[in-house]
Amino acid sequence: MTDNPLPAARDILARLIAFDTTSRNSNLQLIAWVENYLGEHGVESTRVVNDDGSKANLYATVGPNVAGGIVLSGHSDVVPVDGQDWQTNPWLVTEQDGLLHGRGTCDMKGFIALALAAVPLFKDGTKPVHLAFSYDEEVGCLGAPAMIEAMAAKLPKPALAIIGEPTMMKVVTGHKGITVHEVEVLGHEAHSSLTHLGLSANMAAVELMHDLAELARDLWTNADPASPFVPPHATLTIGRMEGGTAANILARRAHFVFDLRCPPDVDPEAILAPFKAKIAALDSEMKQAFAEAGATITRLSNAPPMTPAGSQEAEAFVRRLTGDNGPAGVVSYAAEAGQFQQAGFATVICGPGSIEQAHQPDEYLAVEQFERGAQFMSRLAKALA
Repeated sequence: MTDNPLPAARDILARLIAFDTTSRNSNLQLIAWVENYLGEHGVESTRVVNDDGSKANLYATVGPNVAGGIVLSGHSDVVPVDGQDWQTNPWLVTEQDGLLHGRGTCDMKGFIALALAAVPLFKDGTKPVHLAFSYDEEVGCLGAPAMIEAMAAKLPKPALAIIGEPTMMKVVTGHKGITVHEVEVLGHEAHSSLTHLGLSANMAAVELMHDLAELARDLWTNADPASPFVPPHATLTIGRMEGGTAANILARRAHFVFDLRCPPDVDPEAILAPFKAKIAALDSEMKQAFAEAGATITRLSNAPPMTPAGSQEAEAFVRRLTGDNGPAGVVSYAAEAGQFQQAGFATVICGPGSIEQAHQPDEYLAVEQFERGAQFMSRLAKALA
């Protein structure tokens, strides 16, 4: 058996990328493949499924079932390729000029492939490696909490969790939280020349979106100059919107989705309180005109931030494996790390690749980063031997 997991990781990466696990799809084929792979190495795994059984998290313990192990966690879902100008097949790993192209190579099937390839190295350790693979991270970190709860309840307490988001193999000890909301506006249809006989959901929605745009500008203006995040302030963006049926009909329905990403010391509920109050007032006003009309806001997800608190030993351990002697970093993207930390796990983020390549057409993971990730797994196996 070789101590270098890289060749096996290349093969596994190709298998993982071939599964279209865009968040709107099921991930069960990928999960079944991983289960079978682990089974071939004598490792039992546990599914934690969603409510309708269409998606699943998976966790497994490699090595002895004792306390003090290491969690290696990654999400199985990827973002859509729709509308992006890809020069390569997104579901096929294509190597060009030292780069491994494919949807999810960087974010974050590359890390998962490396962890799976190192299973033979982890099996004989004196401390276990707990693999944890989630669903629906890309749409608000929805899948991981149920898996984390099961792991916290059933596993001997791990020493730390490493979330393999792309950090160029640098140690990250903080990330922003994210909350995602959907706003729905219902109007009353009428001919567009007779605006007094109807109520346009689109016109009301535009006013609300204008308020959010103003709020986003205020967050920018009032940024804390001492914040380590880039950008330093909480950010708010409207990611999706639609409404209406024709130019000459007052729109019956409009809706939009926005996300708010806050540093650890910023309360998203406090930021959104005035906006939610305006929606409540608008809802009452619209119902007075037409009983079926109104406006609602629904929170779709709420993932906490991660801070360095309680993770000093975890950070030091991971630094020894990576050789990273620079200052601890923070990232502006949200991740499942905050959820692990909230459940009592000492947590850091460290994985191959750059977040700047994630979600892009022709997404890639540099071969050099993949190699560094393989070295990390080998060093981890030796540290646990």
